[in-house]
Amino acid sequence: MPVLNETHDLNLRSWVSSANAADTDFPIQNLPFAEFRRQGSDEAFRGGVAIGDQIVDLAAAQSLFSGEAAEGAAACTETTLNNFMGMGQSVWSALRLALSRMLREGAAEQQALEACLVAQSDAEFALPCVIGDYTDFYTSVFHATSVGKLFRPDNPLLPNYKWVPIGYHGRSSSIDVSGQEFKRPCGQTKAPDATEPSFGPCKRLDYELEMGIYIGKGNDLGAPIALDDSDQHVFGFCLFNDWSARDIQAWEYQPLGPFLAKNFASTVSPWIVTNEALLPYRAEFTRDAADPQPMPYLSSDKNSSEGALDVKLQVLLQTEKMRAAGEAPTQVSQSNFIHSYWTVAQMVAHHTVNGCNLRPGDFFGSGTQSGPEHEEGGSLLELSRGGKEAFSLPNGEQRTFLEDGDAVVMRGFCEKEGAARIGFGEVVSTVLPANG
Repeated sequence: MPVLNETHDLNLRSWVSSANAADTDFPIQNLPFAEFRRQGSDEAFRGGVAIGDQIVDLAAAQSLFSGEAAEGAAACTETTLNNFMGMGQSVWSALRLALSRMLREGAAEQQALEACLVAQSDAEFALPCVIGDYTDFYTSVFHATSVGKLFRPDNPLLPNYKWVPIGYHGRSSSIDVSGQEFKRPCGQTKAPDATEPSFGPCKRLDYELEMGIYIGKGNDLGAPIALDDSDQHVFGFCLFNDWSARDIQAWEYQPLGPFLAKNFASTVSPWIVTNEALLPYRAEFTRDAADPQPMPYLSSDKNSSEGALDVKLQVLLQTEKMRAAGEAPTQVSQSNFIHSYWTVAQMVAHHTVNGCNLRPGDFFGSGTQSGPEHEEGGSLLELSRGGKEAFSLPNGEQRTFLEDGDAVVMRGFCEKEGAARIGFGEVVSTVLPANG
């Protein structure tokens, strides 16, 4: 099982000076993985690890490793990380430990590894793995309640919510990496006072602030993953914007749930922050005593003591007018993954309890991560109270839902006394006008 070890030492410093900055997302205690190549080149994409503002090119550095770390590094030379992710926790940990030691101040490998660095500003990224299957959960009780109030004021939270980690199977083909641009979706919508639906561009386009969870080692069909074994299967985490067409969704989602309102685009940040790197930010998971307590297969001492994850989340918006004026994105909300009603381990255990088999590269969305306060809403649907209340941006523009040209930026980081700040980078994507 992953445990706190020397790679988490707050006092570690790297010979890559940018990794020692107080506000960096990528200190030596992080070391997240991505697929990259030099921008504008015809090079093959390959695995890299972030350190400060640089990337360790694992293909170039392959000869520096030995043992399990060498096996992992060799798998990272491929154009996807699926094979590496499927190797399991001992290989993941061995490669991360070897990199940590090579990147520390005074490391004998400094000169050799310096030749394997590529500036992040010179890189472009691909999806880190082939995502075979994608499941979107619904783990924020605050989001579920807020949205429920808009459609079912007398019964906002359905009775199964507090018993079952609710999820649906989404569309993996339209998931893309940060920088994604997509056209406003078209579909059927029905106005409340209309006698029949109409067809046209979505008018209530929204973002959803989520965490993404990548599965590493899979399980056999028919062999559930026990709650306390989930760490052997969760490779790491990213930021995830699961776009939603709220007006299309309102018309289509009964009786079988989301469809065209959710499958036109989803965007992930390029870096996978490993499960091991986030160990210092595990937190106690509690359930209100008045709520149903998790069933035995969803409950354990370990899950109660360290099942939650303390990740601070931010959403920023940059309109086309702001971009033309050279104005930076402005924050519109913030939240924290610690508010999740279900833990990642519970998602994994529930997903497989019926015998479902997961495979390396499978992806979970956490569901929109909203906090208890209105300003912690993880979607515009919540912030605008269902489109009834516009909010103002610093330049005087107003929004209820997204307009063409809007770019949404999401950021996330972990920070507390006694541990190194761990960041996720950011996920950015932009709305283009609809076809026609």
